[in-house]
Amino acid sequence: MKTRSRLYDTLLAEHLATQRQMAFISGPRQVGKTTTCRARADVYINWDNIDDRELILAGPTRLIEHFKLDRLSASTPVLLFDELHKYPRWKQFLKGFFDTYADQARVMVTGSSRMDVYRRGGDSLMGRYFLYHMHPFSVAEILNRDLPDTEQIVRPPRKIRPADFDALWNHGGYPEPFLKRDARFSRRWQTLRLEQLVREDIRDLTQIQHLDQLELLVKLLAERSAHQLIYGKLAKQVRISIDTARRWVDLLVSLHLGFLVRPWFRNVSRSLRKEPKWFLRDWATIRDAGDKMETLVACHLLKAVDGWNDMGLGKFELGYLRDKEKREVDFVVAREGQPWFLVEVKQHDESVSPALKYFQRQLDAPFAFQVVLDSKYIGADCFARPGAPIVVPARTFLSQLL
Repeated sequence: MKTRSRLYDTLLAEHLATQRQMAFISGPRQVGKTTTCRARADVYINWDNIDDRELILAGPTRLIEHFKLDRLSASTPVLLFDELHKYPRWKQFLKGFFDTYADQARVMVTGSSRMDVYRRGGDSLMGRYFLYHMHPFSVAEILNRDLPDTEQIVRPPRKIRPADFDALWNHGGYPEPFLKRDARFSRRWQTLRLEQLVREDIRDLTQIQHLDQLELLVKLLAERSAHQLIYGKLAKQVRISIDTARRWVDLLVSLHLGFLVRPWFRNVSRSLRKEPKWFLRDWATIRDAGDKMETLVACHLLKAVDGWNDMGLGKFELGYLRDKEKREVDFVVAREGQPWFLVEVKQHDESVSPALKYFQRQLDAPFAFQVVLDSKYIGADCFARPGAPIVVPARTFLSQLL
């Protein structure tokens, strides 16, 4: 299969060249973590390999001796630990390794689950690592592999080739189906990935016994991307308690089946009391065109917000807007606690949503975009002039993100 260089190649190269902290790379199964990191690593250590596992269990000194990392070399060697979070004492192991050998080696650590979720017990790794979230391909990453400018984090617009946009829409942004572009392969790949997540990841990382009920929850969530989650309704359909429904949804978020977007308020506690919206990580599996479009935009926005936060470009949040009168705007991106831009997603309709106008006035957001899937690319910067809401082609808007 052909490969394509990625934004994360550039990001990790910069990290390894400028930081002594470990790089933690978290992201969904099959998103390209191992492929990207192995290209930068001198030593690859996989917890799932029995020989490598024996070295890890023997301790950091044994690793250093085995790979001859205590010898003089022209450059600092880079170690990659893959799926290390499956080791119950992985945190203590890395702390000991870093505290002793930080000046002799650089360290990357990958994991399919959110590594910040499975940090159990032991001393904190605070100050010893930076966390990077890896996402599937996006419009902007297909067009750019350089990092955004610290002064102007949104990119100039660029036109994506129709074949690339169609592949992204039909096959999703995960590297294998996106690059292969074969419908039969994509369907088989999607089915296998979901089975592995439910049967392997959940079995390995949790004590959940009722896998049949969890599979039913996964099936229901697969049909509800871009919709508000009503935990009581989910619990009734799966025949579990509301608290269990919340815990299982949080687990599926941690395993990257999907993510939650919460209603945005300046008062965070109000946001936590409201029902979130649920989005799948892989929009290619969604049948309804409207839900698919909103999910594609949600995934692009989450990637941008995570990336900008990871690179230290500011503090960014992703939410949605809804009031008691049921006026709603699909997304709001906040920057340093203040609304920065609003996004309403449409497939065809180019008349500006009244709710978009209303919320922009209420929140005094500099930008408000109605993003339309079927509009042709326009080579103009969406962020050039703040002001009243504007209708923007999806191909233009998404090219300016990350």
